[in-house]
Amino acid sequence: MAVHFHPHARERMEERGATENEVFVAVEQGERFPAKFGRTGFRHNLPFEDKWRDKYYHTKQVEVYAIQEKDVDWLVLTVVTRYF
Repeated sequence: MAVHFHPHARERMEERGATENEVFVAVEQGERFPAKFGRTGFRHNLPFEDKWRDKYYHTKQVEVYAIQEKDVDWLVLTVVTRYF
C-alpha cells in the first residue's frame, strides 16, 4: 500500500503540526471510519509530551481524510490534528 499526498494535505500538515510519518502510521494502524463524500477517515493517537503553540500536551491525535486509488493506494486529501 502506498500513501500519496495532495498539495492541500501537505499545507495542512505543516500548518497543524503533523509529520509524514505520523500520517503513514494513522493510515496503517489507526481507526478507520467512513467520512463524507465517499472518503475514508483514519484516526490515531500518538504520545506527544511536548509544547504546541505555547501549551504542553501529552497526546497528539492525527486524523487523515483520504480516497482510495487503484484499490491499494491512498491519496491523502487533508489532515487534522488535535492536542490533549
